[in-house]
Order: sequence, then structure tokens, then C-alpha cells
Amino acid sequence: MNSSLLFLCALVAAAAAEFLQPELNYHEVEGIPKFEAIKQFEEGTDFDGGRIWGGQAVNAGAHPHLGGLVIALTTGQTSICGSSMLSNTRAVTAAHCWRTNTAQARQFTVVYGSNRLMSGGVRVVTNQVIMHPNYNMNNLNNDVAIIRHNHVNFNNQINRINLPTGAASYAGTWAVAAGFGRTGDGAGSANPDKRQANLLVITNDVCRQTFGGTIIASTLCVSTTHGSSTCPGDSGGPLAIGSGNNRILIGITSFGTQWCARGFPAGFARATSFAPWFRGQM
Repeated sequence: MNSSLLFLCALVAAAAAEFLQPELNYHEVEGIPKFEAIKQFEEGTDFDGGRIWGGQAVNAGAHPHLGGLVIALTTGQTSICGSSMLSNTRAVTAAHCWRTNTAQARQFTVVYGSNRLMSGGVRVVTNQVIMHPNYNMNNLNNDVAIIRHNHVNFNNQINRINLPTGAASYAGTWAVAAGFGRTGDGAGSANPDKRQANLLVITNDVCRQTFGGTIIASTLCVSTTHGSSTCPGDSGGPLAIGSGNNRILIGITSFGTQWCARGFPAGFARATSFAPWFRGQM
């Protein structure tokens, strides 16, 4: 190999190395610490943590489709994620909430109709989780899973979200993310309530400038340069447009960086890409 070709290969390798990578050890790095932090907060103990950065606290009925997940791992530890209610007996979340290369969940407790993760609302326990057959734990492609659980009645604080139809990219659309994650980097401000954030959908080409080949057609990205972002702990939760009974799920929170307050994009599984598979599991 001549020197020019070697130099070109070195440049390509250096460029690739500049791309950020999704956090693959979610439970150990984010979910377990955030469970402990939220638990301590709800029990009245100070902690360093938080939730969706730059968002607003909301009441229990603001996102009736949002289900918090309290996750029992096979190690005996507990982690957290979010989910979206699709029917009385089905919800959707990120596949990495159930399984990563280093952690396996044993059961989910799905928490509907509460703005607190550890108490209140309707709490349903299940171990019936179906991961997408093409889920890749090494890059979080196809990062979706369906949760099957016992029947939960709809009411003013608990209701399903609609699945999208068609193949809209939603680029340039403002959408709302909701979750039980944290509000900032490191010692972010603490708030016991679930939160929401308004986020601008960007094109995948723009997102690839940060995450490179991790971004595929079934990925949807949002900008976080407008003062809000999803944060660790929000995994699996909804990105939605519309309001009331017309809410449409367009993304499932999948990945970002641990620096949720520093302007990097956040990645979601694109709901239009997976809607046929979701419907097939109903």
C-alpha cells in the first residue's frame, strides 16, 4: 500500500472516530443510578440527578399514554425506562430497556396515570416483552419492543396513543417528548414529576454529522439546541405530535449522549418504520 493511500485511510479512520456512539450499557450507566436517584427523591432524600432537561413538569393526565417502567433486572438491581400505551393490553418501549449486551430484565412494572414513578397510578407487572427481530444491541438499530400486559381500563389519566400512517419524515416538525429521566448533566436540577420537552425534528443527514453510520432510515432525530432534550432515563418513552385523542406517536426514545444539556442531537426509533410490526403484535 503506497503512502498516499495509507494517509487517506488514516483520514477516514480519524473522521469516523469523531462520531459519537450511543451508550450501549444503558442500565449500568444510566438506568440503575437514575432509579436510585428518583427513589431517593420521592422518599424525600436529596440526590444529584434529574429528568428531561429544559422541559416542564406536567400533571398525571398530561400524557395519558406515557407509562413509566420500573425494571427488575436478573442481577437483582432495578432500572427505569418509559413506554407508550398502544391499547388496553399493549405498550411499546425501547428494546434496550429489556435487553442489552450486559443486562437482562426479568420483569417490568408499567406505571400508568401517575406523575411519580414509584407510587400512585395503575401499576401492572409483566414479563411478556417482544423485541424486534432485527434489534441490534451493538448499535441500537431497530431499538423497539412490544410489552404485553393485563387489561388496563382507559380513563382521564390513562389512554392509548395513535400509531402513524404513511411515511412522513417529520423533519421541521415540533414534537413533544415525555419521560421520567433526568433534567440535566451530572448534578442537574431535581424534580419529582414526569416532564415534557418540545423538540424540533431534524433530517437524518444532519444527525449523521454527529452519530455517523448509527443513523439509518428507521432512525428519527431531534435537535437539542433550543433548550430542551431527552436525557438518560427517558429511554423507551414517546415522541408525539398532536393533542388529546389525536396524539400520534412518531418516535420511541432510543439514544443520545450522557451530555443531554450540551446540544447534541437525540435519536429515536422512527414509528412510521415500525408501525406495521407494532400492529402485528396487537
